[in-house]
Amino acid sequence: MKLCLSHQIFFVKNTLNTQRHQLKIDIYFRLMCIIEENPHASQREIASQLGVSLGGINYCMKALVERGYVKVFNFANNPRKLSYVYLLTPTGIAEKTALTGQFLKRKLVEYEALKAEIELLQANSISSKKESLEKGANQ
Repeated sequence: MKLCLSHQIFFVKNTLNTQRHQLKIDIYFRLMCIIEENPHASQREIASQLGVSLGGINYCMKALVERGYVKVFNFANNPRKLSYVYLLTPTGIAEKTALTGQFLKRKLVEYEALKAEIELLQANSISSKKESLEKGANQ
């Protein structure tokens, strides 16, 4: 079945939107993991760890705060002047737990797909070697 151009474009856009959404969810999940492990980490440190821009982390952090998943505490008297502590709220912990399950499920599917692709490539490589050896022996 061949799709018309408008359906193909819709499919590509829909796939890209799904991938972007999944990437955003992954960043939220990883951000919550870092906050849980190191509440004193600066947004700059988190951005560096995740390989995301500082503005991107700031955007994600604000979204997590607005949703009630993260609480921010500011310590103005700290020598670092603008030192913040980020803590997961009980709602944030529940969300992180749910995201952990989704993340693991998705990664297991990716793992199985990669494993199948590797097995196929290995089988093709072996058969190619056999064909090359047979051609060499017949000449």
